[in-house]
Amino acid sequence: MHVVVVDAELHLPVARSLKAKRSIVQSVVRTLDQWHSVAAAETGHLELWQRTRIGVVIVGGSVSRLGEVADSVERYLWAVPDTEVISIQREWPALES
Repeated sequence: MHVVVVDAELHLPVARSLKAKRSIVQSVVRTLDQWHSVAAAETGHLELWQRTRIGVVIVGGSVSRLGEVADSVERYLWAVPDTEVISIQREWPALES
């Protein structure tokens, strides 16, 4: 089994309240959660209106397949309306057997 973590920090320039921010973030997380072998959650900047951190974990049996899915996740995050990507990092944590 292999795991990759995608950590994305986003700017939400149109969010003028926490309610507006939550609407955008929930849509992004819900979309990612529907993908096969992907789990997503807001992991940072919870009380800031125009900033968020979203963590995405992808689990699978093939490193190449995980790389493809991580590429798709990153492309999606770059294309989300009303957001600007500040940073995206990918981590391949070592798993103990």
